[in-house]
Amino acid sequence: MGILKSKGVIYKPIDEINLGPTSDELYISPIVKAPRMAGFLVKLFAWILESKIIGMILMYFLKKQNLIHKFVTFAEMEESPVFVPLHSSAEPSKQEVRCIESAQSPCDRVEEATECLPPISDITLFEINYCFRHWTVMDYSKAYKSGVVTPKKVAEQFIRAVERSLSLNCNMSFFINCDANDIVQQAVESTLRYENGKPLSVLDGVPIAIKDEIDCTPYPTTGGTTWLHKYRSCKRDARCVERLRSCGALLVGKANMQELGAGVNGINPHYGATRNPYDTSRITGGSSSGSAALVSAGLCPIALGVDGGGSVRIPAALCGVVGFKPTFGRVPHEGVLPLNWTVGMVGILSGTVEDALITYAAISGESFSDQSTALQPKIEVPILKPETISGDIKMAKYGKWFNDCHPDIKLCCSKAIDRLQKCYGWQTVEVTVPEIETMRLAHYLTIGSECVASLDQVLQKLDMSEVGWDSRVALSIYASFTSMEYIKAQKIRNRQMHFFNKIFAKADVIVTPTTGVTATRIQDDALATGELDYITGAALVRYIVAGNFLGLPAVTVPIGYDKDGLPIGLQFIGRPWSEATLLHISFALQGLCKSDYKKPAVFYDLLSA
Repeated sequence: MGILKSKGVIYKPIDEINLGPTSDELYISPIVKAPRMAGFLVKLFAWILESKIIGMILMYFLKKQNLIHKFVTFAEMEESPVFVPLHSSAEPSKQEVRCIESAQSPCDRVEEATECLPPISDITLFEINYCFRHWTVMDYSKAYKSGVVTPKKVAEQFIRAVERSLSLNCNMSFFINCDANDIVQQAVESTLRYENGKPLSVLDGVPIAIKDEIDCTPYPTTGGTTWLHKYRSCKRDARCVERLRSCGALLVGKANMQELGAGVNGINPHYGATRNPYDTSRITGGSSSGSAALVSAGLCPIALGVDGGGSVRIPAALCGVVGFKPTFGRVPHEGVLPLNWTVGMVGILSGTVEDALITYAAISGESFSDQSTALQPKIEVPILKPETISGDIKMAKYGKWFNDCHPDIKLCCSKAIDRLQKCYGWQTVEVTVPEIETMRLAHYLTIGSECVASLDQVLQKLDMSEVGWDSRVALSIYASFTSMEYIKAQKIRNRQMHFFNKIFAKADVIVTPTTGVTATRIQDDALATGELDYITGAALVRYIVAGNFLGLPAVTVPIGYDKDGLPIGLQFIGRPWSEATLLHISFALQGLCKSDYKKPAVFYDLLSA
């Protein structure tokens, strides 16, 4: 072992590190040394990694070349490990908020949330003041109550739209599983409730898709595989789905996802590459690829995803929708595939911030069988009205990190911040976030280790030919991580929690671009085997992992487009339990940007059709 040992970093004690703008801490852009691989090259790479001796040798050099050894494996630090990012306290909100009791029924919580929304006006989907806007939950509710359309009619329009999306010239691959009979049955029941004047909530009859990582009857939960449901049956709805169903939501099926969530491009060799509604030759991002694309294309105003490494926020940003990840433990994890225990969270993809708020109110709250939800602060939702937008917001910005992205993204995000400052008087506080590349590697070690540990019993029985080639590579890499590396990663988690807590003592949120690049092209050679493009992957997760690794809430809001017309998102990372602040800020930003929103190339108008 001594011969193979690499030289590791000796990290300074936390108290000696300057987090101010004059810090001498070195910013390191993600250092990824790996060629893009697809087709035969992916197969060859998987075979080599799965061979015991050669694979072990190759893995050693890959870790060394990509600085895992330097920054994690052989690094020295004095901190103890933090294994679960639980947060026990919350600071009072600066904004006008409403507290929602966790003991209330989901329908009651949704009703309270709707009272926090701006009044709905008689507005069409395309109006002179808007280039484009998504239909919202309140639009659906109002249309149903007025009799303009029924949930059954919407369900029929939805089913026809999904059939059109499967055309040979452009298979959008939105779904892994979608049962037309079940959808119509739900819609008929919802229609009867409206006819009787007794809808369960504003969510009654509203189409909502569920990522195939979350249990939702009558569908199996595949996790994007062709085999996982054979070893783990879906016997009941996940707790978050159960809450939506109790509100009358029209649950329309299981959205496509990257196999096992082991990637961020959204390409699944078993169920197809979900295509970006703004440009069908481009990726959606992953792993909640179908969820983001469905919302972007107008098939649903809301979809649920799971965010373990940006899996909600990345595809939301690339597809031009809102992506919201609450604080770790805020939404019960019961009935969600346990692929990554300490970094994964159910998240929300929606066309608007208002719909994210309604969904958050419905699915969040304590669950007595989920320990991560115990002893939480009260749920707060902001009053989303223009007159309540606070002028006392401080946004922390680390310039070197913020600027490490494509020039179009940098320009668009900088303009968005300028607009917030000019319109609302919000301040930008320059800070330094140390050891960002170290945090990315530590998160990768954590999510990978937890993934293979959760699948250990299944993988021992599984014929690996059933697994996609890109996922086989990922599983081989994950299995190479040692217990020492996992513990070192949790020590790094402790350090980063201290850094972020100090920054949050100076600012309300940290602002970054959501991704370092916009949606890249889908290459034909990736369709059958998946794709390994770690350089693009690192650019996509560049600003993402703090929300997962540290259990912090985060949100991405669409703010504009690059020169090719591809969406760009701006991200806010908040203090623990600051969901109300994030939604408040996002609503303000959305108000400044919505007049510039553009209709996707693929869009289905279910209310007007």
